Amino acid sequence: MKIQAVHHVAIIVSDYKKSREFYVDKLGFTVLRENFRKERRDYKLDLILDGIELEIFAPEEPDKEYQIHPGRVDSPEAYGLRHLAFRTDNIEEAAAELRAKGVETEPIRIDEFSGGKFTFFRDPDGLPLELHE
Repeated sequence: MKIQAVHHVAIIVSDYKKSREFYVDKLGFTVLRENFRKERRDYKLDLILDGIELEIFAPEEPDKEYQIHPGRVDSPEAYGLRHLAFRTDNIEEAAAELRAKGVETEPIRIDEFSGGKFTFFRDPDGLPLELHE
């Protein structure tokens, strides 16, 4: 077996419409496929950005929980996916563009180990997302 690359990342969201707007209109992902799964009473949205796919699953009705959806634990942090990080060539410009679209960003910081600039913001469900230069 040889793993070649990350194929996709999947996330569960509480509100399909809000999350679709966020990831497509604010972050710039392109829709590959958009489906309603009647048997599961949920939506499955496949997105792509620069060759990386993001799968979004959402219940049919906003605020209805999946049986497995307990909500995100932030403090203390829970085991599992910590955040998604997106690469940018100009973090100041990218962060300013997000703020212009109504997305709050943290102050830009420098990673003490890599020397790269980074900042965090959150999706509509509070999932931490990072911009990294």
